[in-house]
Amino acid sequence: MNIGDIAKRADLPTKTVRYYADQGLVNPAGRNAAGYRIYDAKALRKLIFVRRARAMGFSIKECKKLLGLYEDQSRASADVRKIAAERLAEVTVKLEELSKLKEELTLLVNNCHGDNRPDCPILESLEKDA
Repeated sequence: MNIGDIAKRADLPTKTVRYYADQGLVNPAGRNAAGYRIYDAKALRKLIFVRRARAMGFSIKECKKLLGLYEDQSRASADVRKIAAERLAEVTVKLEELSKLKEELTLLVNNCHGDNRPDCPILESLEKDA
């Protein structure tokens, strides 16, 4: 497969496929006579894997670790679980932060009259130092 074909099959932009190759997440199977990168089914599986991992918020570094474990048949699932549990903890913290932000914004929006008057509790809140 050329880069356009594999990008389409993996549901990624070609630029992202090149980036992942540059980061060492996926390697072309070789190059064709014109010097263009060609990819195989194994590379496609890796690209889909990385796309899904990135959608879950795993960093490039974490994706490299996960791919290494994916390819290591003697891996311990505990190693994979540890990486996923760390990501889950990060997501939990982010959700708590977003929940607090939602509460604060809801309060500000509800306290703003939204009329033609110049006074605005939203702007007043933004100028205050926490």
